[in-house]
Formats: sequence, structure tokens, C-alpha cells
Amino acid sequence: MDRPQSVVPDAIDFSNAAFPFTASTTRGIFAGAQRLHWHHALELNYIQSGTGFILINGVKLPFQQGDIIFINSNDLHRAYETENLVMDVIMFEPSLLSIDLKFDPDLMTPFRSLGSVDRHSPVHGELAQLLQRMMEENEARGTAYRSFIRSDLIRFLSLANRHLSSPIQEERPIKGRGMHALKEVLRTMELHLDYSWTLQKLSDLTHLSPSRFSALFQQAVGTSPHYYLIQLRLTHAVHLLETTDQKIIEIAETCGFRNLSNFNRLFKQHVGASPSEIRERAYAGNPVLPFPAKLRKQ
Repeated sequence: MDRPQSVVPDAIDFSNAAFPFTASTTRGIFAGAQRLHWHHALELNYIQSGTGFILINGVKLPFQQGDIIFINSNDLHRAYETENLVMDVIMFEPSLLSIDLKFDPDLMTPFRSLGSVDRHSPVHGELAQLLQRMMEENEARGTAYRSFIRSDLIRFLSLANRHLSSPIQEERPIKGRGMHALKEVLRTMELHLDYSWTLQKLSDLTHLSPSRFSALFQQAVGTSPHYYLIQLRLTHAVHLLETTDQKIIEIAETCGFRNLSNFNRLFKQHVGASPSEIRERAYAGNPVLPFPAKLRKQ
């Protein structure tokens, strides 16, 4: 097995490189967000409705309607839906506010802590309104829309910083060597899904004992390494079934399943349908979106 040369974050597609800002609304948790992942962009989530929780650097944060979530650059995170989630997602590069940071270095404080703005705070309504206006400006792209978005974003972050509260945390965030080790393992697993991974082989990548690695992984990901590997493999299998004409037995091998009957059993158990049924749905124009419901749960 060839080891990757670097740990690569997710690439965020900013269609306008001169104005690195995106905004969208999602229903449920799409497959990419179910992976533990990270990126250089800053991320804001506003929960329109529903419930769930997010793991950020190993800290579990439940969320519900009205919550605002701050995700910093390079934070390891993974989201789960528990019921009928609808969420606004805003992402932008720190460079968008580089001039403003010169005069107010604390502008990004909400991203650097795992704090939040209480839903009952007197400024919560204005924060929600500012987020909505940014979403609308990005959609309409009228005259001077970039200036409107920047001004609303600065006001939003300033208000959030002023009224930030510290959450009650049961776990300490994972930092330093542990964070880098997890990123390397996660990236290696994704690049080599067909490899015969064991707990010992994964822990060897981090130079930690199997028990210490397993505990660290469980904290960060919310599942065991074995279960997470199954999720990764099945996620990729669904993608191949929907986008290629590969035979099912070939897809099973590509995704690391040495036994077709075992692949079919796990696929049915976790996805809720057989591989052939998923392929038929894709041909009929009904792909699995955002992803099989059972894989949203541990």
C-alpha cells in the first residue's frame, strides 16, 4: 500500500475566486457531511428546523431550530441528523475579511471557540435576519451585492462576538498531535478503501496503542474505526452504483469487501436496500439523497 504524501483538506468550490463566499440550504445530512472532514474555509450553520448534533474536534454539540453553529478553519467535524433537519450553510475564506481583521483581530473569535449565541438572546433575531439577508443577496446577486454581504457578515460576527457564551463541554477538544494523527488516518482510509484494515494497522499509522487510538477515534468520529470504515465503503459503493456501469461484484471489491454475500448483507442492513435496487433507482432518476437514513445514525 502506498502512503499518501500529505493530508489534504476538502476543497470548497467558490465559483467566484475574487469573492470566496457560498450560501446554500440543505435538507438532511448529505453523504459528504457525514464523513469526518475539514476545510480551510470558515463555516456558519443556521438550523431552520429539525434536530441533530455535530462533532467538532471531538466535542459533541446538539442542535435544534434556531441554533447557529460556528466551524473554524481546519476543524475536524461531522454532522448527524436526528429529525427533519433543514439547515442554511454559509462558507467563506478568511481572506474575505482580511482588511477588517487588521482593525479588529477578535472578529473571528466565534469560530475559534466552541461558544454559541443563546437562542433567547436579545440579538438572536437580528443574527438570524443578517444570515437570511446574506443568503438572499448571494442568490439575487444584484448591484453591489458583495458589499452588502460583507457589511452584514461583519455586523453578524461583531454581534456574535459581543454576546458569545461558553458552552458546557463534557469533552475537551482534540488538538495538536492527536488532531494531525486523526487527519492522516482518515485521509489514508479514504484513499485506500480496498485495503484490509485492522485496528492494529490503523493505530500503527498514529504511533498510538490500539486502545488509545480507538478511544481518540470514538471521541472525534462518534463511532468505532470499524463501523466508520463500513460507512466510508458503503458511501463509495452507493456513488459507484449510481454513476458507473461497473458490475456489483467489482464495486464490492473496489470498496474493500472480499465477499459478495457479506457486501450484500451489510449494504442491505445499513442502506435499507440492495445494491441492485439502488442501481435501479439511479437509472430511474431517483438516486439516494441525501444518503440512506440508517447511515445517519450510529
